[in-house]
Amino acid sequence: MNQPTRINPLFRPGLLLITRDALAALRTSGIPVISVALRHIAGDWGTVSDEDHQQNDLSIAAGLRLISLYRLPDQTRILVTTEWDRSHTTIERLDDVVPDSVAHQDRPASRRYPVWPFASYVQECRA
Repeated sequence: MNQPTRINPLFRPGLLLITRDALAALRTSGIPVISVALRHIAGDWGTVSDEDHQQNDLSIAAGLRLISLYRLPDQTRILVTTEWDRSHTTIERLDDVVPDSVAHQDRPASRRYPVWPFASYVQECRA
């Protein structure tokens, strides 16, 4: 008999927010939103760099912003951020927050102020 897997949440995520584009990307890939949120809450930071991974681990205790980055099967990158005060967690496409290619340079970010001003601030680890 299969036992359900239990996760140990590391923090309270607050209000869960998701952009339309991120929701569409997850649906297209057949990935439930809750699975992305649960990975983040359990401390699976995805493909962030080792430095960002260590920063997240420290941020749990220090009460700082947390970030996770997940790559979907179609190579879309999903960014998950939980604010320092744990008031809300946002799920969005990284390309909507940080335009990182020449094709996106002419299109403004979907926010008035991006989480990071340059794509290089969110570095994925290389497997």
